[in-house]
Amino acid sequence: MENLEIELKTKLENLPNQPGVYQFLDKNGKIIYVGKAKDLKKRVSSYFQSNISSPKTQILVSKINDLQVIVTKNEIEALVLENNLIKEIKPRYNVNLKDDKTFPYIRITNEPFPQVYPTRKIVRDGSKYFGPYTEAKNMKSALRLIFDIFKLRTCKLNLSSENILKDKYKVCLNYHIKKCYGPCEGLIGLDEYDNIVKEVIQILKGKTDDLLKKLNNEMLIASNNLEFEKATELRDKIQKLSIWTSRQNVVSKDECDKDIITIAVDGKDIACTILNILSGKLIGKKNFKFSMETNETEAEIFASIIRFYYNEFVEIPNEIILETEPTDTELLRNWLKEKSGKNINFIIPQRESEAKSLLNICKQNAILYLKEIQLQKMKKDGAPSYSLVSLKKDLNLKILPKKIECFDISHIQGSDTVASLVTFIDGKPKKSLYRKFIIKSVEKPDDFQSMREVVYRHYKRLIDENKNLPDLIIIDGGKGQLTAALSSLTELGITEINIVGLAKRLEEVYFHHQSEPIQIAKTSSSLKLIQKIRDEAHRFAITFHRLRRDKRTLTTELTEIKGIGKTIAEKLLNSFNSIEEVKNAEISELETIIGKAKAKKIKEYFS
Repeated sequence: MENLEIELKTKLENLPNQPGVYQFLDKNGKIIYVGKAKDLKKRVSSYFQSNISSPKTQILVSKINDLQVIVTKNEIEALVLENNLIKEIKPRYNVNLKDDKTFPYIRITNEPFPQVYPTRKIVRDGSKYFGPYTEAKNMKSALRLIFDIFKLRTCKLNLSSENILKDKYKVCLNYHIKKCYGPCEGLIGLDEYDNIVKEVIQILKGKTDDLLKKLNNEMLIASNNLEFEKATELRDKIQKLSIWTSRQNVVSKDECDKDIITIAVDGKDIACTILNILSGKLIGKKNFKFSMETNETEAEIFASIIRFYYNEFVEIPNEIILETEPTDTELLRNWLKEKSGKNINFIIPQRESEAKSLLNICKQNAILYLKEIQLQKMKKDGAPSYSLVSLKKDLNLKILPKKIECFDISHIQGSDTVASLVTFIDGKPKKSLYRKFIIKSVEKPDDFQSMREVVYRHYKRLIDENKNLPDLIIIDGGKGQLTAALSSLTELGITEINIVGLAKRLEEVYFHHQSEPIQIAKTSSSLKLIQKIRDEAHRFAITFHRLRRDKRTLTTELTEIKGIGKTIAEKLLNSFNSIEEVKNAEISELETIIGKAKAKKIKEYFS
């Protein structure tokens, strides 16, 4: 260990005072952090000072076993190299963007008569790429528009001038249905086709207003020259493009091109939303998922996002609106200027303004995306469902309601009052724990007393059998039913339990300790779960009630047959579910159950 410290100290002393990139390695020789510096010696040496207060830096330094440096010409070159190394290596202690290779791009190939198609693979052969598209539907929509307006080829033929001169290819169906200009037979020149591709690029860059002006001008010229077929074709292009642009919302009076970048952070997860605004119109929204191993400041996170997002294939706007000023602001500004050839402004709105309003909209999108990320993680990790987490929050419960029981009372015109109990475990029905109850102590229809009886009977049995109580009890009904159920629980000594009533009319939720109900948002997943459980309890109770009523009707009719008593009727009921089935049964089937003589009487009665 001592020899190691001496070796590291020697390396630190011999570092150059030049710009470059440094890499920290752990004891296994794995790169755990990549950084850039204007002065390598000063920057790297600062990590090993005794007065370091940052917990993140302290953890990182404790893992460093070795270091490597790469000298560059200037700080911007160091920034570019750092970006590429982080993207390739994904060191543990750097902020890492989810691999953007998983996102599709639109590629315009570098060849005569270029192809235009979606891809996830970047080939550095001079082809142009537009993206990344974090939502595939947006990319598909753009491609549909392009192929609807422009007659671009969809084949993968090698359309070199030599192959075209040799008549190596013949036009396909697309040419005959006017979906292609037929470059394979030289029916369109290379320059003319390239001009069409330039118009496609304008669309992909969001510069549709410029393209519309150009097309309108060309249509006017064609019309004046009496080229009516060409003018008609241009008119159709303009109409389709106008419909496309009309769907883009105007969100800014200022026509300066800008991107708005916000984040939402929870633990190691960072959700980032970027809104792209061009000429005052919202032309795109991108969501990215970041992860970080250690706590980073917002300034560091925003700096990392800017470096990753604007690294390749992204149109750089004049303004970038942020929540927090990033670290290395001046360096980032110079880097973006070098890439785009124009001055870039970072804007951090402090007071109410249009920029602040756009930032707030972007922030809400980032928060929603973070919730999506958390939900996906919960599903992947087998964590509790989002609806259970939402239910815990909406009902202000102290524990997650993994086991939920729901009671319902059912009777029709005051007859055959029954009750049902359904049980849901982890938000899913557990049918082996469903229970049916015949009301015993209540003679007349009385939902309150019936509820009091079944709640008492069920939970007394659970206590006697030493079984676990549920995390949440739902009573199908309002304040009256809830009070009745609570009185039984109190009688049994159950005082610390979560219990609510759900009124049918307005889907109001009643608590025993509150006089007024609450209303959960109709779009909430927790309300949908409660409704699902309540509806299942109601279905189960109705099914049981109808079965009892049918059996009672069947028993009464059978006992009217001379020589058929209650015992015989019940035997038939255990084998047949209705009078109709008894009527249609073969006499041999009846004989096996009740004997020849009684089977004959039943067949004679129904004949």
